[in-house]
Amino acid sequence: MTKQISIFALLICFAPASALAQRDLSGNWAALYHEDQPHRIPGPDLGDYTGIPLNDAGRLKADSWDASILTLREHQAKPHPSTYSLRGPANIRITRLFDPVTQQTIGYELFGTFGQATRQIWLDGRSHPPTHAAHTWAGFSTARWDGDALEVTTSHLKAGWLQRNGVAHSDRATMTERFIRHGNHLMVVTMVDDPIYLEEPFIRTTNWILNPDQEVRRTQFDVVDEVAVRRRGEVPHYLPGSPDATRKLTEFAAKYKLPADGARGVTATLYPGAVRPLSSPRFKGSDPSPSGEIQVVHVQGNVYMLVGAGGNIVVQAGEEGVLVIDTGTVARDADVLAAIRTLSEKPIRIVINTHVHADHTGANETLAATGKALSGNAPGNSGLALSSARVLAHENVLKRMSAPSGQPSPRPFGAWPTETFFGEDKELFFNDEAIQLIHQSGHTDGDVLVFFRRSDVVASGDLFTTLTYPVIDSQNGGTVQGVIDGLNRLLDLTIPKDKEEGGTYVIPGHGRLADEADVVEFRDMVTIVRDRIQDLVAQGKTLAEVKAAKPTADYDGRYGATTGPWTTDMFIEAVYRAMTRKP
Repeated sequence: MTKQISIFALLICFAPASALAQRDLSGNWAALYHEDQPHRIPGPDLGDYTGIPLNDAGRLKADSWDASILTLREHQAKPHPSTYSLRGPANIRITRLFDPVTQQTIGYELFGTFGQATRQIWLDGRSHPPTHAAHTWAGFSTARWDGDALEVTTSHLKAGWLQRNGVAHSDRATMTERFIRHGNHLMVVTMVDDPIYLEEPFIRTTNWILNPDQEVRRTQFDVVDEVAVRRRGEVPHYLPGSPDATRKLTEFAAKYKLPADGARGVTATLYPGAVRPLSSPRFKGSDPSPSGEIQVVHVQGNVYMLVGAGGNIVVQAGEEGVLVIDTGTVARDADVLAAIRTLSEKPIRIVINTHVHADHTGANETLAATGKALSGNAPGNSGLALSSARVLAHENVLKRMSAPSGQPSPRPFGAWPTETFFGEDKELFFNDEAIQLIHQSGHTDGDVLVFFRRSDVVASGDLFTTLTYPVIDSQNGGTVQGVIDGLNRLLDLTIPKDKEEGGTYVIPGHGRLADEADVVEFRDMVTIVRDRIQDLVAQGKTLAEVKAAKPTADYDGRYGATTGPWTTDMFIEAVYRAMTRKP
């Protein structure tokens, strides 16, 4: 017996310190407001950016923010994102998550916070999702024990805010937290790193006290019309240099007799002398697929997204066969077909093109040739089997691909649509699902939105992308107002679940899986830039002067480019020419 006790004691001595130091974080925790109470309960003053290491883009983003934007239906009912949720006026409940077989603790669930962006914090070694996965208010959190502190890393966050006065972070932000328990007290150290709006990580602490008797209940918000008369698509914001913006920039510093730079989050004013915080290595996320491989993502219902073949490809698979929206580049046709075959061996029946560009239509001929339509498209043709899949598009796509008789066409005949429609929409019913094709010129004059009504998924084509400024292909009939109209029409189709997340998913022409909140962020950006350039044009500014004014400065880090097929200058020029074009 003595020998067994000695062996046990020896094992204890050599056990990892981090394992012994782990402390259970579960319980009901009440917020302590002895730190930053004015910031956390009533909210900070407009123009108060003290302590936040903003870059110039972050300051312009915050300066442009108008609180009345929160009256828009699509901006209501949002929870506080994980980057801010522990700061709001609400309590939390932390619960252990157990492996159903071993009953080991594999994580924690953090429930509560204002608006309840409930999140799971995983301790079981799982990887973060790939870059094309959807982003959420809670983000995706993994953790490890470092001594008695639980270190949490969070990625895949939606564009959110650091303060409730317009100080924002982008959807490229990541967060590192340390949860440290001392008896009945819990301290959370939060560090947010955002390459778009911050010069360096932003660090703050929040404190809680255990309160087992309190209840933490679920809340639900509904959107309402707060302003009776408002133009469709209006996005409230302050124009740079306007009287309202100037007052916002100066009144906080004047009220408290602060130096202007100190009130505006200029990094050099944040620390005494040469003291600087330690910055952590930037979290890169993960992408488990080999480089260049086409990745298949189940969206919801019968709908899948294929990533990596040019533009995003959408596949609906069911008993009747396969429907494909856009086909990628011609160079990846065999890879696209192989990816589709991982979902279904049934014939490709229908191909839909959202617009004319070759990164979305390049493999039309290959995919159509391998498929077989169910029948002809006219009454009485039910027994006529077609030798290939139907290729559907708006008639403007066919016009752009073909040419008048006797002239060479820009695209081979085999890539052309076999059927077109010329009205505002076209309806299909396939694989037990109603499908709407909605014509909405913007990126080109042949753009269509494709809405899967049962699966609740919309394929947007290049009217919406998460990677770049919208491409205005004026040679093919594109207009900036058409893009804005298309984004607003897309928002008409989308209905989010509770907390303005999920619900209707949107597959963009390029980039990651999105939902309504992501489209709202993009729509707001395009509208604000349009309004700024329109204001500069009204002041009589030339194109060179408009570019010098940098009307896109707060968005360039996220969407801009100085080289490549679509640059920031090209986007500004397209908007400027639209604002100066005579009727």
